Amino acid sequence: MKLIIFDMDGTLIDSGDVITNTINYVRKYIGLDAIDKTTMLTQLNNPDINSAEYFYGTKEFTPEQTKVFGEYYDKNCTKDIKLYDGIKELLEQLKKENYTLTVATNASSKFAKKMLKATQIEQYFSYIVGHDMVTNPKPNPEMLLHIVQHLHSNIDNTILVGDSKKDLQSANNANITFIPVNWGFTKHQNGIDNTKQLYDKITQLDLG
Repeated sequence: MKLIIFDMDGTLIDSGDVITNTINYVRKYIGLDAIDKTTMLTQLNNPDINSAEYFYGTKEFTPEQTKVFGEYYDKNCTKDIKLYDGIKELLEQLKKENYTLTVATNASSKFAKKMLKATQIEQYFSYIVGHDMVTNPKPNPEMLLHIVQHLHSNIDNTILVGDSKKDLQSANNANITFIPVNWGFTKHQNGIDNTKQLYDKITQLDLG
C-alpha cells in the first residue's frame, strides 16, 4: 500500500478566513480584541506556545470557549473556504495511480468531513481522522500511527503532506517521511511551492 496522509487546513483547504473569524468571535465573546489574520495563522500551528493562553488568555480551553467556538464554526466552516490551486487534480491523479489517500487534521472529524464534502474532495479519501478520534493530536504521532494501523499499512510506505511545524514534528515523531508545502500558513526553507512539484516529489519516492 502506498499511503499518503494529508493535513487539511493550510494544505488541502484554504480555511484561513473562517479560522480567523471563529477565534476572533470567541475573543469578542470573552471581551478580548481581535487578532489580525496574519498573526493568527502564523501562531495557529506553533507547537511552542500554549494556544489557549495565546488566543484566549486561559491556561486551557474552557468548556464555554469550546462551546462558543463549536457553535460558530459549525455554522460557518463551509463558508469562505476554497481548495488550493491544483489540489483536486492532484488527488484525482494520485487515486488513479493507486495511492491510498487519507486525512489527519487537528480539526474535529465532524467539521473535517463537512469541509471536505463542501469542497468536493471527500470521496478521494479512504479514511479521515480528526482530533476527537485520538487522545493526543499533532504534533503527537498518535494520529498518524492510528491511520497506518487502521489501514494495515506500515510507516515505510507512508508520507505525510502538511504545512505546519506540528505536521513536521508529528511525522518525525512517527518516523514517517514528511513533505512540507509552502502555500499554507507556514513557510519552509525546503517547502514545495505548487501541486506539480508535490506530485513529482511524491512519485519520486519509493513507497513499495
